[in-house]
Amino acid sequence: MGTRETDQQLVERARNGDTTAFDLLVKKYQHKILGVIGRYVNDHAEVQDVAQEAFIKAYRALGNFRSESAFYTWMYRIAINTAKNHLVSRGRRPPGSDVDIVDAEVVDHSGRLADAESPEASIARDQLEASVFAAIEKLPDDLRTAITLREFDGLAYEDIAQIMQCPVGTVRSRIFRAREAVDEHIRPLVSTARNSRA
Repeated sequence: MGTRETDQQLVERARNGDTTAFDLLVKKYQHKILGVIGRYVNDHAEVQDVAQEAFIKAYRALGNFRSESAFYTWMYRIAINTAKNHLVSRGRRPPGSDVDIVDAEVVDHSGRLADAESPEASIARDQLEASVFAAIEKLPDDLRTAITLREFDGLAYEDIAQIMQCPVGTVRSRIFRAREAVDEHIRPLVSTARNSRA
């Protein structure tokens, strides 16, 4: 019926040696997984390599996949861990520019409104967007991951809790603290925009 059930059937087939079933899961989620990894790894070729490594790890670990969580939630966690391990192995920290791909998505969505905007409004929106991303980049890893999964990927609190391996209450707290920090960062810009309209 639902996506989760279909994924579960594919996982079962893959566990029984049906590689085509796992290929279907890869095709279904590779775009999202590339997006996740792209937040940590800047180089396009490296993103492809890390994604491939993440899917190989997932395939080898299928026996450990517990059906109570969605396959994508489980795969997401593997992708994040693989990306972080990749950076550590090269002596790098997860970069501040981990929202580049999200940036592209947001610009994509907001691009539809661009025609109706005045140049001033467009500049103000771009400045606000840049300010939001700058604020997110400065957050500690746990807050940044929580708010990114919630606001940009639209995941439920329960799914985020599984990915981050912490209680739902902790996820809510991290997202609240992250939003507060972002609000604090953009408040001067929002005030200026309001005053200039007045």
